[in-house]
Amino acid sequence: MSLQASVILLGVKDVERAKKFYAEGLGCEVTQDYPGFVRCNLGEGSSDLALYGREEAAEEAGVSPEGSGFRGVSFHFITDTREEVDEVVRAAEAAGGTVVRAVAEADWGGYFGYFSDPDGHVWKVVCPT
Repeated sequence: MSLQASVILLGVKDVERAKKFYAEGLGCEVTQDYPGFVRCNLGEGSSDLALYGREEAAEEAGVSPEGSGFRGVSFHFITDTREEVDEVVRAAEAAGGTVVRAVAEADWGGYFGYFSDPDGHVWKVVCPT
């Protein structure tokens, strides 16, 4: 057996706000929508993204909901073009996200930037060439 991430769950402060950010702002397809829980399809070949209340997610896992700043995890979206990097970061900012590192050339030859969603979850958008 090999480990796979079928669904990535984000504990969020406001599920409706997060749904609006990911579905309306970034174009993710909502596949399940229940009070306090939303599941989005991120496209073929990708894990699904679930949005669940932070307090409830912590309670279910049996851990404290406290936490702030960098959580030791970031999500990476690898694109085929530099234009797509710009487009995704612009869309995230327009939807209420925050650009945490402006898009720029990388010293290793790629092109990337970082944004965070309204709950502070960090995403890197990168074109490797």
